[in-house]
Amino acid sequence: MLRSMTGFGSASSVREGVSLHVEIRTVNNKFYKSNFRVPEILQGLETEIEQRIASYIARGSVTLTLKYSDSSEKAAATINTEALKSYVSQLKSVEDDLSIDAARLLSLPGVLIQEQTGALVTSLKPNIVELIDEACGGVVEMRTTEGKALKQDLEQQLSTIREHLKFIKERAPEIVADYEHRLKGRMESLLEEIGKTVAAEDVIKEVAVFSEKTDIAEEIKRLDGHLTQFDELSSRLDGEPVGRTLDFLAQEMLREANTIASKCLDGETSRRIVEIKGAIDRIKEQVQNAE
Repeated sequence: MLRSMTGFGSASSVREGVSLHVEIRTVNNKFYKSNFRVPEILQGLETEIEQRIASYIARGSVTLTLKYSDSSEKAAATINTEALKSYVSQLKSVEDDLSIDAARLLSLPGVLIQEQTGALVTSLKPNIVELIDEACGGVVEMRTTEGKALKQDLEQQLSTIREHLKFIKERAPEIVADYEHRLKGRMESLLEEIGKTVAAEDVIKEVAVFSEKTDIAEEIKRLDGHLTQFDELSSRLDGEPVGRTLDFLAQEMLREANTIASKCLDGETSRRIVEIKGAIDRIKEQVQNAE
């Protein structure tokens, strides 16, 4: 199913005084690009976070914000009494009645011992992974919902192109017939002045040259084939990203439309080509947001 690249998802948990909050936002990008805002103490999980998100999101710019706070007893650091006594002893050796600021002592290196980072990361990892899965689920749901709206607009543009292409295909033989009629009329008018008549083979030769120069059957066939392939890709149900392929097909459709426009000298057909190119431009804009 076609998915947009714009999405948002979040998830939170509070367990035994430990609060975690995950937010994931995605926007357009030609490729997959990630940007993580993770507390320093949890940065060791970034590789696993990357892999987890990439299993849900194939294309787009991803921003993850992970917030962490701990109000449990475990959050309290342990005072290294031996280190503290050493600092106090050294200070008193300088001046026996020196006024000592306890708060400043606690900020000295080695006085406070925090929980080992590795143990903390290990204990929080399952919860963080669970929250990332939940947030990614929200992102995918939003991208899928927007993808449905995107698909509807693309179908409308494809329908517009098909309608005008059908007219051009039916009109093509008439263009040659009209040219033959106008050519024969002009030749008869010119030759009548000198008492000559139009040779059928001359008219046929000129019409054949014109028909070859303005033949758009191949371009119509290719453009119709691109429309079919585009529709098939945008209707896939396997979840595979197709945005870049759709963008390429849109470029190829525009190429065929331009070729038809350069070959066709018919006013009504030219007007229809303008409408087709307008619809293709709209498609090119829209597929920029397709995963």
